Amino acid sequence: MPMTGLTGSRLRERRLALGLRQADLARAAGVSASYLNLIEHNRRRIGADVLARLAEALGIGAEALSEGAGGALRDDLRAAAAEAEAGAGAAGPELDKTEDFAGRFPGWAGLLAAQHRRLGQLERAVNALNDRMTHDPHLSQALHEVLSAVSSVRSTAAILAETEDIDPVWRARFHGNLHQDSERLAVGAEALVAYLDGSEQAEEQGIAAPQEEVEAWLAVRGWQADLAAAGDLASAAARSMAGAWAERAAAEAAAMPEAAFRAAWGAGGDAAAVARQFGVGVLAVLRRAATLPGSVAGLVICDASGTLLFRKPAEGFALPRFGAACPLWPLYTALGRPGSPVRALVETEGRMPRSYLVQAFCEVEFPQGFAGPELRHAAMLIAPQDGMAAGMAGGMTGGVTGGMTGGAVPVGSTCRICARGACAARREPSILSEGV
Repeated sequence: MPMTGLTGSRLRERRLALGLRQADLARAAGVSASYLNLIEHNRRRIGADVLARLAEALGIGAEALSEGAGGALRDDLRAAAAEAEAGAGAAGPELDKTEDFAGRFPGWAGLLAAQHRRLGQLERAVNALNDRMTHDPHLSQALHEVLSAVSSVRSTAAILAETEDIDPVWRARFHGNLHQDSERLAVGAEALVAYLDGSEQAEEQGIAAPQEEVEAWLAVRGWQADLAAAGDLASAAARSMAGAWAERAAAEAAAMPEAAFRAAWGAGGDAAAVARQFGVGVLAVLRRAATLPGSVAGLVICDASGTLLFRKPAEGFALPRFGAACPLWPLYTALGRPGSPVRALVETEGRMPRSYLVQAFCEVEFPQGFAGPELRHAAMLIAPQDGMAAGMAGGMTGGVTGGMTGGAVPVGSTCRICARGACAARREPSILSEGV
């Protein structure tokens, strides 16, 4: 199989687009993280068997990694054209000329496709950095340390500059303090840069929270949980969470065998009806539908506080890494109406709006009896309107649309990065809005 010098670069781009850590991908492909790092930086050639395993873990064909241009270039150009059409009205690019353009001007075509991919990467970076800056306590601590050191250096320097007659002993003390605070500022700045850096070195230092670690572990495994493999996770908290998820997934798979579940789901895709057929909870059905092999549906689960406890993304539907998700999600409607199914068609905001069919449901538990606290958990299954049929035999489409009224509900990821105007549920101005 022919391989170009950019195979490693394409491999790294695909991994970052999926939000996978280098160590997790290396483990899934059966290679060392250091060897994968050399491959991604085009310092080692890749054997056909290793390339095939990496492509399988990334969910794409090996040809897309080894050859890159050709079909992949035309796909990127069509995707860029589709987004331009969504925002430009009638004067869109000529899609029927895509192959001719790529053939006659390969350099310009490659540049346009690269800019399109870069724009997507920057959008994902804005999402990730917004979540970190808003909710990450580690980042808040790092910023506080830097600002504290800056204030101390400034005050000491002001005393030395503005006071003419300072006792030599006190001058020496001020100089010592200035030196110590300068060192503290340098260390804090280095730590902050390393934390915000998206490099593999930062990832290997354990930036990911246990929840992110478990989700990345599941993503590499195609969202198939294996209790025996949970011990491979780095942190004890992640191992515990992965073990609990794997045990529950095994119990739900036993209660809803794959063949029988696919047949039941294909009959209408109604989670409540399937739950009644198998004698299980609705949330169990939603989890099973999202994690079946080949399912393209996304899934989010939250508790009574609204905090997202689990996130399996659907393509094009941005999920915040921490809390503060869009309050218009049907997930939160279901949270306020426990026991009542919520079905809706939603449309995301962005350069290329997409529609999704969703089912949401909230279950209430009393683990300590009526005298104990009430626990609520809600889940929302997110099915791309044009992709669920391929992933789940088309059952979701018929099940969700039945009984719905009105048009699509406009939703976003989180207010900070949602540019949708005139939103009644907006909590704060978007950083993408004019004048902010």
